Amino acid sequence: MFTFSEGAVALQKAGMKITENQSEFKKFSIAGSLLTLGIVFGDLGTSPLYTMKALMGGGAENINELLILGGLSCIFWTLTLSTTIKYILITLRADNKGEGGIFALMALLKKKSTWAVILTMIGGSALLADGVITPAITVTSAVEGLKLFHAEVPVVLIVILIIGVLFFSQQFGTRIMSRAFAPVMLIWFIALALLGLSQLMGNPGVLKAVSPVYAYRFIAEYPGGFVLLGAVFLAITGAEVLYANLGQCGKTNIRISWGFAKVALLLNYFGQGAWLLMNMDKSTSVNPFFEIMPVWFLIPGIILATLAAVIASQAIISGSFILISEAISLNFWPKLRILHPTWDRGQVYIPLVNWFLLGACLFTVLFFRESANMTAAYGLAINITEIMTTLLLSYYLLQKGANHRLVLVFFLVYMTLESSFLLANLNKFTHGGWFTLLLATIYFLVMFGWYYGRKIKNRYITFADLDKYLDMFRDLSQDSSVPKFASNLVYIIRANRHDQVESKVIYSIFHKQPKRADTYWLLHVDRVQEPNSFNYQVKQIIPGILIRVDFHLGFKVEPRINLYFKEVLDDLEKSGEISLSSCYGSLQKYKIRGDFKFILIDRIMSRDFNLPNWENFVLSLHSLVRRMSISDIRTLNLDSTNTIEEQVPIIIDQPISNRIERIN
Repeated sequence: MFTFSEGAVALQKAGMKITENQSEFKKFSIAGSLLTLGIVFGDLGTSPLYTMKALMGGGAENINELLILGGLSCIFWTLTLSTTIKYILITLRADNKGEGGIFALMALLKKKSTWAVILTMIGGSALLADGVITPAITVTSAVEGLKLFHAEVPVVLIVILIIGVLFFSQQFGTRIMSRAFAPVMLIWFIALALLGLSQLMGNPGVLKAVSPVYAYRFIAEYPGGFVLLGAVFLAITGAEVLYANLGQCGKTNIRISWGFAKVALLLNYFGQGAWLLMNMDKSTSVNPFFEIMPVWFLIPGIILATLAAVIASQAIISGSFILISEAISLNFWPKLRILHPTWDRGQVYIPLVNWFLLGACLFTVLFFRESANMTAAYGLAINITEIMTTLLLSYYLLQKGANHRLVLVFFLVYMTLESSFLLANLNKFTHGGWFTLLLATIYFLVMFGWYYGRKIKNRYITFADLDKYLDMFRDLSQDSSVPKFASNLVYIIRANRHDQVESKVIYSIFHKQPKRADTYWLLHVDRVQEPNSFNYQVKQIIPGILIRVDFHLGFKVEPRINLYFKEVLDDLEKSGEISLSSCYGSLQKYKIRGDFKFILIDRIMSRDFNLPNWENFVLSLHSLVRRMSISDIRTLNLDSTNTIEEQVPIIIDQPISNRIERIN
């Protein structure tokens, strides 16, 4: 067995998403912690733009001290219980070789039951759906600050322009933009803290809201207090993104950065609360975030808020690309064209996803028009993702052997908390929550159709024992009466066992058209659950004639099989196990390598079979979803000039009730 080295040169050459620089970035450093503020906490960091405004104007019957102090208490304890304890202290421990997010969590499970797969699909779909709202609401909330100067400012037009430029620039890479993440977000969090502190100094009594008694009284005594938990939830909508970005920043950097970010956020929230206590008469008609700014700081503050909103949006967009690429590798999503504009921290760009997100964001802005309306659509989907994470994490902790009682406490506490938020957020359904749930449903149907459609098709793959055909391989390879098809004939196979191969491969070689070659290669791509696994195995079934190569690639590794296979050939030639010289005498003396021909077998599922209705539905969905998928040739990064794709029908043996009768 031969194994690829995982050195930096090989990784970059192969086009992997994680580089040596990225690995270094994951280690704790002051620079890494600062950059984490922008990459990880952009969404959480911009929540003060709209959370208190939504709380005051989101159905509150009257503005009083209980609403303000109770709302602040709920925000404080929600940030503590959900973000700090659940995500920072517990969930970040569930890292898959340094990678996080709901797909990485699913990959950690030893037993992947059907319900775990469905939960992952639901959580991933909801997370992607809420990512559509984040750029729209953050940028709109920031730009709306201009209304303090002129009520007729064309907010919608400005937001559309900013979002359009942001998405258009993705194709060129965001290396320059990313350099501004750390300084801008550092200034942003410092500004949040100072603005809040300036108000707290005038009314420090608002700090009594830290007591959980106010949170209880808010829910129990304030009219509609429970429903207003939907507005409170806006303060933690970025918590799930925190876990998803674990692979980019590292848990230590995230934890240290969160300490600073949380203090800044709480100071700002309590500062807004202090101002509201003194201005309860106009608290429903203004945004307290901008009201606590000194007049001289309004213009710089609005500019800073807009920059922070753009950075938060960029983090969400990049996160969506990463989530989709992981889903593709884990066979949850059809194969899409994935590009790498730059190698800076393994940046990923998916054109189809980018333009879909742009269209969805523009629709959101044009449909809802104001941030106050967008808050009604925001939070419901991400709430569902957090519940799915709680379920999967509890299951994972049990598999890891954690104390069952502690896991039960964790499960009950967070299911109670998040289910309460869900019930409160359901009030948003008719006011805009339907939009994100519709998006989540679309994402879910894509995942469901692709994943289970492939499972149904794979069920009808038949395999042949290679041992029965070894002599045929030898004879065909040496039969000069058959025109040589290629010096090296390469098949991409699905058989996991080394002694088997798909029956259709045997049919293609010996029956469809006898394909004579000097060497037959069987390449098998095994997508393993470790994110960055990058190695291969070689087995010479018939030395020099029939060789199998197994690639073991993690779900974060791009399947550039053409390049990897070349490296395998170089290794085997250097070790003296094979000779790649052309078999033609006229070319051997010039040390020219033999030619290679790749063959892919595309299995077509006929709809004429008597399958259960639900399977027919899944196959119809799979067929529809398949139209957005790129070809296997492009998926595996093969050279299209020397690759043949053979389409074969999937045959299902079914009983025939009436046999056709021969007549004379």
